[in-house]
Amino acid sequence: MVELTAEVNRVLAEGTAEEKEMLRLAMQAIKQKRERKSAYLSGMLGLSGEFIDDQTYQFRVPITPFMINRSGVVHGGITASLADSTMGSLINKRLPEGYYAVTSEMKVNYLRVGIGNELIAQAKLIHKGQTLVVAQCEITNERGHKIAFASATFYVIRIAENPPASASK
Repeated sequence: MVELTAEVNRVLAEGTAEEKEMLRLAMQAIKQKRERKSAYLSGMLGLSGEFIDDQTYQFRVPITPFMINRSGVVHGGITASLADSTMGSLINKRLPEGYYAVTSEMKVNYLRVGIGNELIAQAKLIHKGQTLVVAQCEITNERGHKIAFASATFYVIRIAENPPASASK
């Protein structure tokens, strides 16, 4: 732990702006995990969503160094994760208590490289059945340029009230 503390202090004292931003994002992820019980990835991306109308759920996220690949554009896996998270959040907010949806299939069409200052992901329900839910998501940048379009199927499961002890390990 002493080595970690020394390395963090070194980055804070001598690191680049990008390295300091990565530390800030890591702390944001830890805080969000503690406060909301969300995945660390959600915190790294800074996910905080809202319904913009009765049918559409949206995440707006700043493009950060964490998202950028070697080519200087948003990594395709980050784009896919954003689409998956937006659709999953929409669906899970629509399910009754005691149920949860998990991704069973997803297709992403990458339409343009992810550049700009912000990504805006908007998800809509296509079909909601008892066990399967289908959604779609469009991702644009702040200029309205379409970055990606995704569709996915989610499987609805009942959350066990008292999971077996081995499930929490």
